[in-house]
Amino acid sequence: MSALSNRTGVECYASHSIQFTLNGQQQALDVLPWTTLLDLLRERLDLIGSKKGCDHGQCGACTVLVNGKRVNACLTLAVMCDGATLTTVEGLASGDALHPLQAAFIKHDAFQCGYCTPGQLCSAVGLLAEGQIGSADDIRERMSGNLCRCGAYGNIVAAIEEVIQAPGEATP
Repeated sequence: MSALSNRTGVECYASHSIQFTLNGQQQALDVLPWTTLLDLLRERLDLIGSKKGCDHGQCGACTVLVNGKRVNACLTLAVMCDGATLTTVEGLASGDALHPLQAAFIKHDAFQCGYCTPGQLCSAVGLLAEGQIGSADDIRERMSGNLCRCGAYGNIVAAIEEVIQAPGEATP
């Protein structure tokens, strides 16, 4: 990419065309090179489930799945997702049927204010896909990138444990 000059001599940058699958739907957009995935999702695509918490990759409120892997959308440039498959919290349910983790979060009251819940859910889906969980301590360790200011950690772990015990139900 090279800088272009407009009539006033001020440099401007060309946008990049990207294509990706978002929650099962094909998307084709032009984005500026510095646009984060989080800003693209929230500001251009009106998917406001992923939250802007710290905007520094420290809280996990913006966690989404890119090709099935957990990423902090605030640290991921949208251009990095060209050709990727993205899943946000809005894409976890199938119509009116909640994802098993969503149902378990409700059952176990695994949220209080709800601000961190979308990131917690996406992170938990990614965690289950990784398949390396042996204990509640493993869950706590692998979910440590997702903070909950309300302190619902015990309930979050219980919800994830319940879904782990029902294999085959937790695919995104």
